[in-house]
Amino acid sequence: MGKTHERIEGRLREFIEAQPMFFTATAPLAGDGTVNLSPKGLRGCLAVLDEQTLAYLDFAGSNAETIAHLRENGRITLMWCAFTGPPNIVRVHGRGEPVFRDDPRFPDLLAHFPDIDATQHGLRAVIVVHARLIRDTCGYAVPLMTYDTDRDLHARRFAREDDTSLDAYFAGKDNVATSIDGLPGLPLPLPPTPRTG
Repeated sequence: MGKTHERIEGRLREFIEAQPMFFTATAPLAGDGTVNLSPKGLRGCLAVLDEQTLAYLDFAGSNAETIAHLRENGRITLMWCAFTGPPNIVRVHGRGEPVFRDDPRFPDLLAHFPDIDATQHGLRAVIVVHARLIRDTCGYAVPLMTYDTDRDLHARRFAREDDTSLDAYFAGKDNVATSIDGLPGLPLPLPPTPRTG
């Protein structure tokens, strides 16, 4: 029922790019550390960079568990489920890294997301994932659900922030600069938004 793929291409790539949401899973190395599982939405926030590499936009939020875990050990799994059409689940197990605003690669990576106005969402980093194992499975038990539209709440909340106020917001949260388990999270102070054009 399950199949291993060598590359993200063809129908597999089309399936990934068509999904309105996906999930990320990370964990610290400590055996008693907190496993993190996050839903990711907003159409256009994920891009397939090549047959082995994906990237997604890491927006403002009240914690930074994924960033902290990737900075410690790099392990990450991405998962997509078919909520419409034929049943399918795709998982990409790999190594990830957060690319922060002050990284020279940041502007080039941002160019892969033309359909998202990142200034509306308090963009913190681009998460780059290098696939090590790509698998799909049946998804027979995943329910059929309809997608209506993206919520506009995130943009409405963070569009009013500038770099200074966003940095203050992150500094005021317990689990942004450090994770729940005390690992280094988002580096603060927040680097300024790179100028484009």
